Amino acid sequence: MTRLGSSDLDIAPLSLGGNVFGWTADEATSHAVLDAFVAGGGDFIDTADSYSAWVPGNSGGDSERIIGSWLAKTGKRDEVVLATKVSQHPEFRGLAADNVAAAARASLERLGTDRIDLYWAHYDDAATPLEETVRAFDQLVREGLVRYTAVSNYSAERVQEWVRIARENGLAEPVALQPHYNLVTREPYESQLAPVARELGLGVVPYFSLAAGFLTGKYRTQADLAGKDRGQMVGGYFSEAGLAVVDEVVAIAEAHEVAPATVALSWLRAKPEVAAPIASARTVAQLPALLASITLDLSADEVARLDAVSAQVPAAA
Repeated sequence: MTRLGSSDLDIAPLSLGGNVFGWTADEATSHAVLDAFVAGGGDFIDTADSYSAWVPGNSGGDSERIIGSWLAKTGKRDEVVLATKVSQHPEFRGLAADNVAAAARASLERLGTDRIDLYWAHYDDAATPLEETVRAFDQLVREGLVRYTAVSNYSAERVQEWVRIARENGLAEPVALQPHYNLVTREPYESQLAPVARELGLGVVPYFSLAAGFLTGKYRTQADLAGKDRGQMVGGYFSEAGLAVVDEVVAIAEAHEVAPATVALSWLRAKPEVAAPIASARTVAQLPALLASITLDLSADEVARLDAVSAQVPAAA
């Protein structure tokens, strides 16, 4: 088990992403994935109130509703650490205090629970004074609706400012940071955010850990993307240097007789501040590769090989 930042949340070092629930996985399939995830030793579920508002016919909160129906069916609420986010739901945009309070209550209703274990500020809101947002999150903790707060997609400077405000005013401090970080996207996390996470004791929970599936090795040419739900996202990772990373991941995976996804996630887990990479599964068949990363420890040489080849990938502009 891994302790998440300065909290008392002990988690298996893998988070199941709920972005596919209600998108590429219907309710029955999502329930099966959740069943298999918990049966396989997973206990950390990450979603957002905006998932999956981008799908025709959806309105946002779809993933939360599916997770809530699973919790009601299985009674496993106390067996999982539940994380969700605020700021992007079509009806609850931004991080003004009244909006945060209303959005949290709406999430609790959809999830069918009395508390959110980890509540993320999904994206920074420059239109709202940061102190207002920090106080709003603190109020949710004081009311017992949220156990711990966290920040996602924030710059290093804004994370530091959030913590400064919290400390100066005796408010709840964030315990975790959720950045875009993987073998083909190492910046700006490594140079800017990792030092801040280290300094402030934040547990890091990277998203796009598998680069939208690119690091699984199943997309080796642009033709492989044709008709795929994530084609546009994956396409941004294609480059000669990116494919060289995939080749190295595959080579190490073959040596361990595991899937490439297992190696990509294990590389993240080897990074000091990383508590649990996020990875999603739209089918039960995709889960074993993800769960295997919990126990696969790469050697120092393997980590160094992956570090070296991934360092050749140009940082995004």
